Amino acid sequence: MTEQMRIGLAGFGNVGQELARRLTAGAIAEMRLAAIAARDLAKARDAATRLCPDAVVVPLAELPDHADVVVECATADAFPQIARAVLGAGKMLVAVSVGGLPNCPELADLARRHGGRVKVASGALPGLDLIRSVKEGTIRSVRLTTRLRPNSLAHEPYVIAQGFDFTTPPPAAVKVFEGSAGEAARQFPRHFNVAVTLSLGGIGFERTMIEVWCDPAVPGTVHQVDVDAEDANLTLISRNLPSPTNPRTSRIVAPSILAALRALVDPIQVGS
Repeated sequence: MTEQMRIGLAGFGNVGQELARRLTAGAIAEMRLAAIAARDLAKARDAATRLCPDAVVVPLAELPDHADVVVECATADAFPQIARAVLGAGKMLVAVSVGGLPNCPELADLARRHGGRVKVASGALPGLDLIRSVKEGTIRSVRLTTRLRPNSLAHEPYVIAQGFDFTTPPPAAVKVFEGSAGEAARQFPRHFNVAVTLSLGGIGFERTMIEVWCDPAVPGTVHQVDVDAEDANLTLISRNLPSPTNPRTSRIVAPSILAALRALVDPIQVGS
């Protein structure tokens, strides 16, 4: 490549700023951080001056004009607006907050109509290549069991509505939810990007079953995926670590996005 691919960031919180640091430091030689959009433009400009002075800070509607690929690293609530702006401009969206995808049901049609594409950054989900492989045959069941630290769940509206108070950690693990991935994404949009990704890679939102546990013994989020399929039975576990700058976010999120971006330019692709 003679010209670097221009990367835009939609969202400039903990994850967006970590991506800015790494891209500005040359983490992917074929790419450069070109533009940033955020809810608070003044705050974003202040942070960008320190982290990535060559990137412009613009409103979301203008972001696709400055980027070849846009990384969504905002929130599930903001996801539909970002997706519509990027795909409507015919650009590629690398999506993180796919817990908001059910609120954007026209996503695939929008991408087809305008020539855009969506790539889901899935670093927190173990074994996605295997799940996609057994999907070529028959999958009988998929279950995701997630264990979260009490401080990650203490202020979630669903948890409070169920009568749980995790501001004081429980003495042992407590199951707080069991249901479909679609329901989990609705009740825990901040936590269950993984449930949406698993559903997309496997057997859909309603057949993918989710358990959520509050567990004071885990240092970070633990995901266990159990798949019963025709071609293989899988038990896959990831033990994530909290981000040092925001303990409510897994440390793996920014590296998973970088891996998704790197796959766009690497001459040798690893994984399906």
